[in-house]
Amino acid sequence: MGDVLDRRQRIKSIIGGSAGNLVEWYDWYAYSAFTLYFAPAFFPSDDPTAQLLSAAAIFAVGFVMRPIGAWVMGMYADRKGRKAGLTFSVTLMCAGSLMIAVTPGYDRIGIFAPAILLIARLLQGLSVGGEYGASATYLSEMAGRENRGFFSSFQYVTLISGQLIALCVLLLLQALLPVHDLETWGWRIPFAAGGVLAIAVFYIRRGLSETNSYLAVKRDPRAVSSGWALFRNHPKQAMTVMLLTAGGTLAFYAYSTYMQKFLVNTSGFSRESATAITAAALFVYMLLQPVAGALSDRIGRKPLMVGFGVLGVAFTWIIFRMLETTSSSFAAFLLVLGALVIVTGYTAINAVVKAELFPAHIRALGVALPYALANTVFGGTAEYVALWFKGRGMERGFYVYVTVMIAVSLIVYLRMPDTKKHSLITDA
Repeated sequence: MGDVLDRRQRIKSIIGGSAGNLVEWYDWYAYSAFTLYFAPAFFPSDDPTAQLLSAAAIFAVGFVMRPIGAWVMGMYADRKGRKAGLTFSVTLMCAGSLMIAVTPGYDRIGIFAPAILLIARLLQGLSVGGEYGASATYLSEMAGRENRGFFSSFQYVTLISGQLIALCVLLLLQALLPVHDLETWGWRIPFAAGGVLAIAVFYIRRGLSETNSYLAVKRDPRAVSSGWALFRNHPKQAMTVMLLTAGGTLAFYAYSTYMQKFLVNTSGFSRESATAITAAALFVYMLLQPVAGALSDRIGRKPLMVGFGVLGVAFTWIIFRMLETTSSSFAAFLLVLGALVIVTGYTAINAVVKAELFPAHIRALGVALPYALANTVFGGTAEYVALWFKGRGMERGFYVYVTVMIAVSLIVYLRMPDTKKHSLITDA
């Protein structure tokens, strides 16, 4: 009976942690989903690409705070507990979402409008920087050894769910509101809803159980988590996390958040069609994460990452080139889904791979900080770089850039050990 209760407690904690992760990422991705509608309110311009470029710049700047959040809250989660880190991160996300919801437009307060938007995104970036490490560590430690890949994959299930829900909210508002209303005030609704949901998540996370890994480390006064200790004592693991993240995070943001803009700005689809295509592909992609996670529990983590690297190098150029000229929504859906199926080899298992590289006393920081650094450089700038290439008439240079970075990560995947066989997570 004790084993059954223990398993039930694990599953309850994983569900609770995942639900909070979903709301965090919904709040984060609502910005990207509604950029096409709120950009004119904050960045007046006659050039739609210039408006999107300004909004994408703030999206990228939000990523600058992610390494700071990863550093501060990674140490906090290692020292005060995974549950404490998760609770703190959702508090910051709530504040950022509510600020965006109530900030007047440029026509009313001038330059203060984009300035407040920037501050809100900085708070959200701080939150997400801490969320990734805390949630990846929590789910990986709470899952049992035999199902660690499966359960930890729910981090990306909820991450993608947050993005998908943001797109579904957009589809709903597109159906219910005239375009003028959506552009003037309707875009505020998803941010207000996200702030309210974050308050609910705060109370859910306060009731989570702590992991055995943290409780064991808490009793060891020699266990110290700091940025200096991470790069001094675990430089190889930290560099491995950065390099394996580079290609994966760039591909993920290129295939998901930027794809909606690409379908409108390059392929020529309407905003409504682009949203529907992206949402449908993301839904199938979300369902694939636990499948790939469970597969990694059987065959190991390395084959999936290598598969992503090989297929990403081979097909990224082809997929983007075909999307340039397609006029069929179904063909576009299949192409976007194909790209997302490829990146599943990274997204489904990257959290557990990183967690398995580090000892418990520095695991949250080790997962969060190197990832956040790479994500800031490559993931956060994906839309900006893509639009920069397009603005200079060299759009296909972005396809080359994505392909090259996936190739860099592929080299790391080929050289690193399979963390399933060499995991430093010692809980059964």
